[in-house]
Amino acid sequence: MKHLILLLVALLSLTGCAMFEQEEPFQESTEENRILVSADASLTDVLPEIISAFEASHPYITVDVNYGGSGKLSQQIQQGAPVDLFLSSNQEWMNVLEEEDVIVKESRSNFIGNKLVIISNKESSLSLPTIHSLLDTSVSSIAVGDPITVPSGTYAKEALQSQGVWDQIENKLVYTNDVRQALQYVETGKSNVGVVYASDAASSKQINVLTEINKKLHTPIVYPAGVTSYSTNRHDAESFIDFLNTEEATEIFESYQFININNRK
Repeated sequence: MKHLILLLVALLSLTGCAMFEQEEPFQESTEENRILVSADASLTDVLPEIISAFEASHPYITVDVNYGGSGKLSQQIQQGAPVDLFLSSNQEWMNVLEEEDVIVKESRSNFIGNKLVIISNKESSLSLPTIHSLLDTSVSSIAVGDPITVPSGTYAKEALQSQGVWDQIENKLVYTNDVRQALQYVETGKSNVGVVYASDAASSKQINVLTEINKKLHTPIVYPAGVTSYSTNRHDAESFIDFLNTEEATEIFESYQFININNRK
């Protein structure tokens, strides 16, 4: 009987230890708590600040990011790249992945917006008040994201085609791998004009914004987020999406010239 009592006491002690361990407020960051995000290149400047704010309130989650054109990132995800979360700058590429059951439909959320602007180098004396000004002989080279894989280029093509300009300037167009490369081409003088997002233009002190493209000329620029169907950390990825839709995140986005599309404030 004495041995039985001692055994019960030992078991209760072990159970108590296990319960105590489970009551820890959060666990140290591990591979299971790491999420990999594939994000459109236009988020390059703002996302680090967003991630810092998120990690401050979620100290058990670490966020790593891979930037690129939304089309190319989408193709990587289609091929099984180890990605938990996709942040695109248009709906088209997210739709493609959802139709192929690579994105969890229920996880999709639109979190921010943007607008297109036409830019030149800071040292340039160009004046282009309208889209039709791109026809001027003073414009020799126009940097724009490849419309096939880069959403900013897709939006630009829609806008310019709607005004009958695209075909007339096609010989001036220089396609880039993503919107940030279009910005760099104008900054370095490779192209004397470029079409980029307003948020990209705001990040550079080496360019002038010549004109804003009317948003009615193209599909609305809305950024969707979605968790991959093969993610090994769906819960934390969805937590990050939830954070993207908070007032705190929206204020950060707006400070980088993104547009609040959900009236969170």
